[in-house]
Amino acid sequence: MKLAFIGLGVMGSPMAGHLARAGHSLTVYNRSRDKVQAWASQYNGTVADTPAAAATGADIVFSCVGNDNDVREVTIGKPGAFQGMKRGAIFVDHTTASAAVAQELHAVASAQGLHFLDAPVSGGQSGAEQGILTVMVGGDAAPYARAEPVIAHFARAVTLMGPSGAGQKTKMVNQICVAGVIQGLAEGLAFAMHAGLDAKRVVDVISKGAATSWQMENRGKTMVDDQFDFGFAVNLMRKDLRIAMEEARANGAQLPSIALIDQFYARVQEQGGGKLDTSSLIRLLMKRKM
Repeated sequence: MKLAFIGLGVMGSPMAGHLARAGHSLTVYNRSRDKVQAWASQYNGTVADTPAAAATGADIVFSCVGNDNDVREVTIGKPGAFQGMKRGAIFVDHTTASAAVAQELHAVASAQGLHFLDAPVSGGQSGAEQGILTVMVGGDAAPYARAEPVIAHFARAVTLMGPSGAGQKTKMVNQICVAGVIQGLAEGLAFAMHAGLDAKRVVDVISKGAATSWQMENRGKTMVDDQFDFGFAVNLMRKDLRIAMEEARANGAQLPSIALIDQFYARVQEQGGGKLDTSSLIRLLMKRKM
């Protein structure tokens, strides 16, 4: 299958790599030329100078960029991917963005005889590298059925959640739950250390019971060791929580704890920790420098 991938950051680069290794004909684009060159040095693929050029002739175009404006730029900007896509082609956006921009681009794509799927992912950089991401998709069933086996090259779970925007709304639920778990874990571990307990042993014990979580198993001991130079950055989590809170204001949902945790992440940013892993919330509780 002829594919294109737009956005070769920490997530997009390994995702595109899985597609190249699977034997598809792949054309890639990234605004930063050094990232394109780094990718091309590891994988077989063609490098394009614009999103439109990358998308020309492709059956499916994938993207993984930063935010709503970035998604608009690479799709309907000049020269955006929609200008190069052939009729009936599918655009699959893995960016964590708003449901509104997904619905907007779904409408534009439909008017041009194209298909658009919002397909944010969960699993982080390690999940992308290992090809075990969870992908939550919004859009129409027919293009989803065509795209799902291709997405599966870098995912262990791909699910159509509903119409356009449903993928992004599901990702908001994911981030709401993750943020709450991280704050609870940070408070629990800070309590353990203040109480004079062996915090790592605490993690070993309670991770075998009802308190266990992915965050506890993968971040608990690094939080105790004050290590945060990996994983999902605070800056990105704040973007995601902002999207979720905006959606909540629109649909009437209440997110009181998320509003508070967002303020904690703002404090981490103010202290220079915006690029640290989200588990760095514990530094606030332990009164450590960022």
